Amino acid sequence: MLRTGKEHLESLHDGRVIYIGGERVDDVTTHPAFRGAAQTVAAIYDMKADPANRDTMTFEEDGKRHSIYFLKARTRNDLQRRMEGHRKIAELTFGMFGRSPDHVASFVTGMAMKPDALVAPHAHADNLLAYYKHIRDNDTYAVYAVVPPQAARNPEFYHKQNIPVPTLRVVREDDDGVVISGMKMLATGAVYANEIWIGNVIPLAPDQKKEAITCAIACNVPGLTLWSRKPAAVGLTSEFDSPLAWRYDESDSMLLCDNVKVPWERVFVHDDALLSRNVYIDTPSHCYGNHQSNVRYWSKMRLLLGLCSRIAAATGADQVPAVRETLGKMSAIEATIGGLVHGQINAFESWPEGYACFNRRIMYAGLDWCTQNYSMFIDQLRELCGGGVFQMPADISVMDDPELAKQFATYWNTPQADSVTRMKLFKLAWDMVGSEFAGRHLQYEKFYAGASFIIRNHSYRETDWAAFNGLVDKVMSTYDVPAKR
Repeated sequence: MLRTGKEHLESLHDGRVIYIGGERVDDVTTHPAFRGAAQTVAAIYDMKADPANRDTMTFEEDGKRHSIYFLKARTRNDLQRRMEGHRKIAELTFGMFGRSPDHVASFVTGMAMKPDALVAPHAHADNLLAYYKHIRDNDTYAVYAVVPPQAARNPEFYHKQNIPVPTLRVVREDDDGVVISGMKMLATGAVYANEIWIGNVIPLAPDQKKEAITCAIACNVPGLTLWSRKPAAVGLTSEFDSPLAWRYDESDSMLLCDNVKVPWERVFVHDDALLSRNVYIDTPSHCYGNHQSNVRYWSKMRLLLGLCSRIAAATGADQVPAVRETLGKMSAIEATIGGLVHGQINAFESWPEGYACFNRRIMYAGLDWCTQNYSMFIDQLRELCGGGVFQMPADISVMDDPELAKQFATYWNTPQADSVTRMKLFKLAWDMVGSEFAGRHLQYEKFYAGASFIIRNHSYRETDWAAFNGLVDKVMSTYDVPAKR
């Protein structure tokens, strides 16, 4: 089943509990803090369901059409199809929605390609395969919360204070399932989703068995609340003045469970700290999900490159050789991530048996490259903007007054663009470099896949060090200690 945007919005009227500070949000589809982004998610579903996008956005299996990101690739062409589907979604949102419906779906799809990694008795492969079919067949929007809250990483503190450890854990087992309580971060996109995958992408200590729960819950399950950070859309006056924050704030939420019941059929790993993390890296799960993030990042780079070019042209700076050199540098950076995306496909791995996986080393190189370069790209755009972002009127309401509008049209006009067009451009640039929305994305991209040492440990793990060491040994084998002369 391919869901439409209208059907997805209707699915959000399910009694979920969301808070912005002390305010309870009853309907994210109409609340001013969330409605713009809710419409963006609906647009993704409408684009996927459009017959004109059938070949790019869907595939056929079991006699039905499914969203392309549920495709378990068997060939290089299948990987190419997956990438093109991710890119279509990313281009629709200009790379602003990291947790779009194709992200966690790709994690689950990758895991379903190697179910034997979910080893009994502490993992349940049959449950995973059933869940994969469930979200595939219902076109479900799933997000995840897979990191413990920062304050909860020293359990001894809580034991000494005789207070509960806030990290989400199993507090009880019943005949019909487990009961979980505690917090997880960050359920990005959860206010617009249908289900939340709970797990652990950061390694746990061996004795953290009760925290080692991997499961899935509905967003309206009793006992679950989502505590949203301040939405970027709060207090905005118009889409003109905040074009990105207005419709592309995917939202981040702390997930708080208070004795939430999870049926056994939705439990995938339980009581095994090592396995709860390894199910991502011993299967294509982590690679499939983060390939999507590389593609999404590429779309954002394309928007940033276009902004750099337009801003330079708006001030006439594009005629300065040094500025052209800067734009050329930015172009090379954008092309690099494009090359890394295509390299993951062209150097694909025939793994697991019978399937195809994106090249893991190149994918992790892409992740590391993305986290290291975003701040630099933003700084270059900021430098090109100069003081132009501050010389504009406070907002577009200046056009409501005929006399002010006339003065604005006269004095803010330049040979490169009329005053309104310039203001529109600089407002867009500010939403990328200086607004609260921009600040969130700067932090988000820097720590998207965790701290830099985490990403580089992935690269270390996937490197064939024996092969590289062998090259050194091969060179050294061609010469020896010289004979005495």
